[in-house]
Amino acid sequence: MIIRRNARGAQNDKTRGFTLLELLVVLLIIGMLAAIVGPRYFAQLGKSQATVARVQIDVFTKSIDNFRLDVGRFPTAEEGLNALVVKPADVDNWTGPYLKKGVPLDPWGHPYVYQVPGTKGDYAVISYGRDGRPGGTGEDADISSE
Repeated sequence: MIIRRNARGAQNDKTRGFTLLELLVVLLIIGMLAAIVGPRYFAQLGKSQATVARVQIDVFTKSIDNFRLDVGRFPTAEEGLNALVVKPADVDNWTGPYLKKGVPLDPWGHPYVYQVPGTKGDYAVISYGRDGRPGGTGEDADISSE
């Protein structure tokens, strides 16, 4: 029996690649995995955005409390959260900035709402969720410091 070798010394045989059927089976398996894993992944993404909003609101409340300790009052509604970054004109004891990088948007790209007084306390910092409107459920639910 004579075995022919090509120029590189490898055996010649007819099984050099994948057939179209094999490639389709692999694509079908990948598609099935994506259909199973995809919805679970995107559900976790919504939960993580709400967690980020809660953490940012917590940072705001600590910064507002530091502002109050230094200045003797909470930022007014007109000054808003910008008073944590830029010194208001009529304030003497401001030792800020109280936020390092300015006032960020919430994880959905909407500005945070600062209310003085809040509905349950001295102030409230609110993210209206994914839809950017008060109320809602799930990812559209409001996240508040109160």
